[in-house]
Amino acid sequence: MSTPTPREVRLVSRPVGWPTHADFEVVESCVPEVGDGQIRVRNTVMSVDPYMRGRMSAAKSYADPYVIGEAMTGGAVGVVEESRADGFAVGDHVLHGLGWREVAVLDAASARRVDAAAPDSAYLGVLGMTGLTAYAGLTRIAALQPGDVVFVSGAAGAVGSAVGQIAKALGASRVIGSAGSPEKVRHVVEDLGFDAAFDYKAAPVSGQLREAAPDGIDVYFDNVGGEHLEAAIGSLRLAGRIAVCGMISVYNDTEAAPGPRNLARLIQTRGCIRGFLVGDHYDLAGEYAKRAAGWLASGELQSRETFVDGIAHAVDAFLGVLRGENTGKMIVRL
Repeated sequence: MSTPTPREVRLVSRPVGWPTHADFEVVESCVPEVGDGQIRVRNTVMSVDPYMRGRMSAAKSYADPYVIGEAMTGGAVGVVEESRADGFAVGDHVLHGLGWREVAVLDAASARRVDAAAPDSAYLGVLGMTGLTAYAGLTRIAALQPGDVVFVSGAAGAVGSAVGQIAKALGASRVIGSAGSPEKVRHVVEDLGFDAAFDYKAAPVSGQLREAAPDGIDVYFDNVGGEHLEAAIGSLRLAGRIAVCGMISVYNDTEAAPGPRNLARLIQTRGCIRGFLVGDHYDLAGEYAKRAAGWLASGELQSRETFVDGIAHAVDAFLGVLRGENTGKMIVRL
């Protein structure tokens, strides 16, 4: 029985506004021979993330745009099928950056072996970039202190759910989350241990945040931007800090979204807003891995994942992330 030809997802046009299936195509891959220092990996799982929407645009950003007509890239974990590199053997599980395809040939220097005792998907989420993003944003950017009141938007998403749990583990006195449905609100409070949460679609964010944190907040971890950011500035206490990780609410806008109208309040509160990229904080990876292992063992940190099966449905998974259809990390199983 012959092995099916592996496939990949290519960008065929740059989306204007919301992406559609017409902007992508799933085609058979032309897998190159494995050269010296390289490995061939059959991917088992791949990540779809909001930041990828920015790479579909030609606009200058912190990451190079995807090339029209070529396979896109992103986080993936797979099993080594062939190795011509020291330190990698057939059967090793590796984390690398050539997602959006079923089989990848890459330089071994750009891959990292992972422990097969944990599910491959964990290294795309709570044990990978997602968890490190939450940890770096809280500890280094927002300088979280024990006793702080923390608000996180997108609290049922991959990063947001990790933020709330890690904040509690680090000693936050109260953690509040926003989510996009009553079921997600229930999940955030009952399953993840947030102190309070609200459905941002049910009423204005500012009023719901004031009700959940009548005395204000010390830290806001922003995954959404827009109305959430303005509400957080309005509730910021003296010397409050805002870590800007993402602004998914404006990624598909065709015109510039209006900025927060209350920035002058930062003068009164001596508040600080700072954006960050996890790629600048990989020096924290070892520290985070050790702490995360302890939190996972104690149950202080839990991971929820939403799975979509098959490369043919990878675009569906990506569009689902932009629409907020995932609870926890969105993973494509290959």
